[in-house]
Amino acid sequence: MSPLSRRLFLTTTAVAVAVGLAPHLATASSVGARDYELAGPHRSAKAAGDTAHTLYYPADIASAPGKHPVLIWGNGTGATVEQYEALFTHLASWGYVVVAANTGQSGSGKEMLDGAKYLIAENARQGSAFHDRVDTSAIAAAGHSQGGGGAIAAGADPLVKTTIPVMPGPQGNVNSLHGPAFFVSGQADIVVPAPYVHARFLACDQVPAVYAQLKGATHFLQGDTRYRLIGAITAWLQYRLAGDPAAKSVFAGNEPGLKQDTGGWSAFEQNARA
Repeated sequence: MSPLSRRLFLTTTAVAVAVGLAPHLATASSVGARDYELAGPHRSAKAAGDTAHTLYYPADIASAPGKHPVLIWGNGTGATVEQYEALFTHLASWGYVVVAANTGQSGSGKEMLDGAKYLIAENARQGSAFHDRVDTSAIAAAGHSQGGGGAIAAGADPLVKTTIPVMPGPQGNVNSLHGPAFFVSGQADIVVPAPYVHARFLACDQVPAVYAQLKGATHFLQGDTRYRLIGAITAWLQYRLAGDPAAKSVFAGNEPGLKQDTGGWSAFEQNARA
């Protein structure tokens, strides 16, 4: 048994993703990203990857049909992977493999890209739990705060097909992005104020880009704002990596679902390319 396979065997745990989300879904409407707060069809598993990354993925990855898209993730400054675990287990339930960098200093984007390269190598390696199970052409980069800046930096690499900077720091150059981007700000964020995030969105005019502002959200995503964000990220990935037409309607068209969801989002904007 390979070292990774042994770690997977010893540390993999199934997670009931709906736990903690169910109270919010009781009042969820069919409008916008709220539908994507519902757990997907898979149970999720967690394991150590290499020493620098933690993996979240569908527990049935060895038997589920098809290949699985990837999210590489960067934490905020000083934050840990576990602080974002609700997002990662949720995405695993939708069939995604999440590679989260084990650092609170991910602004360079290198740590995130190293995670993508690690998973690509595991996909090619005979005996790996991920052998031939990963869609290496469908990789997204996302992160929060400094990690959001790191996602922009990572998004300049051809490996990355789409980018989700959440309340991003100043790292990275938005004009180096070559794939669609979804910028998220918080209405009440005083660490990375919404006008700063909006300005970065406006500067990103060479690719399709969307900007959305979480209503009442601080930088630390407390309360219901966390679940709104989870739904929106899931919908964006489904739109951009999985070709889900319902998810596309959350962000595109004359009346995108996210724009209609005024209870959760205080601003929404698309650029000309979106």
